[in-house]
Amino acid sequence: MKVEIWSDIACPWCYIGKRRFEQALADFPGKEDVEVVYRPYQLVPDAPATASPHRTWLAERYGPQSVAMDARVAELGLAEGITYDFDAALHANTFLGHRLLHLAEAEYGVEVQGRLKEALLKAHFTDGVDVGDRAALADVAVATGLDRDRVTAYLAGDEGTAEVRAQLAEARELGIRAVPTFVFEGKWAVQGGQEAATFRKVLEQVAAEIGERRPAPVPVAPAGEVCADGSCAI
Repeated sequence: MKVEIWSDIACPWCYIGKRRFEQALADFPGKEDVEVVYRPYQLVPDAPATASPHRTWLAERYGPQSVAMDARVAELGLAEGITYDFDAALHANTFLGHRLLHLAEAEYGVEVQGRLKEALLKAHFTDGVDVGDRAALADVAVATGLDRDRVTAYLAGDEGTAEVRAQLAEARELGIRAVPTFVFEGKWAVQGGQEAATFRKVLEQVAAEIGERRPAPVPVAPAGEVCADGSCAI
């Protein structure tokens, strides 16, 4: 079974959704046969190359309610083992990070890509790292097993740019307008940071559909909480 997870590095619900899906997958009997691949999505594609404080950016965009937005996500994150430090977080353009994830998948495999995705989310939301900075990205990549010289040369050029832009366009063609969105076997989509029990049910249903070779729709819960166009459900 192939699961493609369309998400952004700067998406708090993508982090929560990732952890919940991983919890469901860990308890799934057929987990050895599940391939998880991360696909790019940018909530703020026009974010400037120079990073700025997350709190300042969010307040300018949403006003006083931005404090409640962060507080709620931080509380829910703790239940999933995530520490959100929104005071340290930086608003940054995530395109370079998505290119790096593409490199990881192409040259190191999906397991390394998954480790890098986790490391980038932690770097952004917990450690206050500028995930739009090439040197900082290289440090994160090396810590997850990528070669520094290869990463440095890759980020200095334009390798992977066309491929990532094509995947971003594919997301639009698929009708993905909010993340995280989990696409199973290229047929069934589940949107939002669903509970682990819901993801487990979907895994079981998709496995059954594949076994019976019937492309019927898989019934799932309503869309979970997502981020879309730079905003997140509160």
